[in-house]
Amino acid sequence: MFFAKPGEYEAAGLYSLEHLILLILTIVAIIVAVKFTKNKNKEQVRKIIQIVTVFIWILEIIKITFNLIIGNANKPNTYIPLYFCSIILYAGILSGFCRGKLKRTGDIFLATGSLVAGIIFLICPNTSLSTYPIWHYISIQSFILHGSMIYLGILVNITGYVEVKSKDIIYYSSLMLFVSLIALVYNNIYDSNLMFISKDFPGTPIHIFYNITGNMFTFFMIIIQATLPFYIVFLALEVLQIIKEKIKLLYIQDVPHLNE
Repeated sequence: MFFAKPGEYEAAGLYSLEHLILLILTIVAIIVAVKFTKNKNKEQVRKIIQIVTVFIWILEIIKITFNLIIGNANKPNTYIPLYFCSIILYAGILSGFCRGKLKRTGDIFLATGSLVAGIIFLICPNTSLSTYPIWHYISIQSFILHGSMIYLGILVNITGYVEVKSKDIIYYSSLMLFVSLIALVYNNIYDSNLMFISKDFPGTPIHIFYNITGNMFTFFMIIIQATLPFYIVFLALEVLQIIKEKIKLLYIQDVPHLNE
């Protein structure tokens, strides 16, 4: 079962008991990982990013090899890592192994897009559980990958490894637009749907958006992926900071000797 071809076993399915099991296991793993690393300094966090990046790349290479072996060479959507969630592979390299603006680009994706993409997948793991059973390599690898995305996103934020500023949209958007451009060129040549920007994806929320946007689907999909995830996390962090400051202020006011 672990490396079975599609169709050999019944797929786990979305929002099934199997989905719930993998979801709970992933959430528990994230909580435990955060608990034991939340007090790490910046150098230690960077080392963690390096280790996680190498690990998920190894898993990705195994996934690519598996798809090629079972005859999916003519189905690039199944193995070419050019999707929103795949960008963690490149952002991890930029953040963990590069310097300057390249590192900042990776840092910002980890702190923003990585969180959003990981959470979306856990809610709707359509690219794995709709095809494979729960204990298949692709299913497990997918949850490890997206769980790692959420973990790194939380880690770089709570440790202060990354302080996201509004102007960092430049780094985030540049990376997203670059990857989208590569995907779009490839899609036009090989009739694929990398980054989910060229075709409909029935059975997912993309299908609704595709029907609404019509001929402008590709344009809006690229723009949304290149901006919305960043601003969702940026604004959430701003709100959390405001709440934290207000709680601190209330605490000071409630403790008389701190006002002396």
